[in-house]
Amino acid sequence: MPSDREPKPLRVVLTQPCLPRYRVPVYRALAQRPGIDLTVVYGTEAGITNVEPDGFRAIHTPMRELSVCSSIIRFHRAQWDYASSAKADVLILSWSTRYATLMPALVRANWSNVGTVLWGHGYSKSETTIRYRSRRALSDLADAVMFYNQTAASEHVAAGGASDRAFVALNSLDQSETIASRNAWLSDPPRLAAFRDEHKLRGPLLLFVSRLYAANKLDILLEAAAKLLPEHPDLTVAIIGSGSEEAPLRALAEKLGIVHAVRFLGAIYGEDKLAPWFMCAQAFAYPANIGLSILHAFGHGLPVVTAAGNDSQGPEIDSLRDGFNGLTYPRGSVDGFADALRRILRDPELHRHLAANALTTATREFTLDRMVDGMEAAIRYAALCRDARA
Repeated sequence: MPSDREPKPLRVVLTQPCLPRYRVPVYRALAQRPGIDLTVVYGTEAGITNVEPDGFRAIHTPMRELSVCSSIIRFHRAQWDYASSAKADVLILSWSTRYATLMPALVRANWSNVGTVLWGHGYSKSETTIRYRSRRALSDLADAVMFYNQTAASEHVAAGGASDRAFVALNSLDQSETIASRNAWLSDPPRLAAFRDEHKLRGPLLLFVSRLYAANKLDILLEAAAKLLPEHPDLTVAIIGSGSEEAPLRALAEKLGIVHAVRFLGAIYGEDKLAPWFMCAQAFAYPANIGLSILHAFGHGLPVVTAAGNDSQGPEIDSLRDGFNGLTYPRGSVDGFADALRRILRDPELHRHLAANALTTATREFTLDRMVDGMEAAIRYAALCRDARA
């Protein structure tokens, strides 16, 4: 007789180097999927603040890092500890060659018949032959591999990876707070006008929101602004964030003679405080190395201008379509960056077109639900592989 008992939920353990705020909605949504019993096991990563879990089970465990020949090697014992059928049915592991504990964990999981998913970029911005081959060797030991974007997944398959084992969990943000704050400011035009007056925003605004790191190439933004100011004397460049490059950037602004046009606003937290800067801006100017910030800007309906090509960007660059929701420029070209920004500043119709499509991209394409759909598909495939081995 068929059993009336429902199957036991899959015990899914997801190991990560940290628990940042932007991942909480993702894990909460995954934990709410029927038949999935999720535990997130996380360490502590330098420069990232861990937050409390909300809506899912989470366990903090130690993670050690060693510097070897200018490279960082990670030891996260949790990867090994949870590669056991006594603790997990499916184990999701960070797909990075930096983890010395990753290969032993995959081997142990196979012996213990635990389904495995490797989750990561699938490429490195500083690729080497050894790193590439190591990453491919690790993928051969896993039941499934899960990418942040479709481009990396397609390149993996084109290089010989099995297509049925490759999944895409489009890296996305929970846009609910962003949309709510945006709508609140849009519904109160006098408040937004008062914000512009308070901050003396009398002309066009170019906005950057992120950490001030050398890889983001903010020197290109300042040099491009210097080229645009003769045409737009009331132009303002607002830089929101903090980091090691602030002092050199301030010095560059002084050297270029554009101190009066550049605002270094420091770190600003909270969507209601950030939203008016996005609402007043004409473009999100991010010269290189853009990541989830692109989707933050899109959630506010703000076009993005950044470098063309994936090799200098995060996986979220897949969301940008040149001429549709933003513009690209030849990487490293100050003139190219200035020209792309100039097009938006000069053409209100182009700005409206890009802005509308930016919002559509954030709310209909790169959504939290689609990301979790990809994660669930990889988990269930790994569980089937485990069952086939039993």
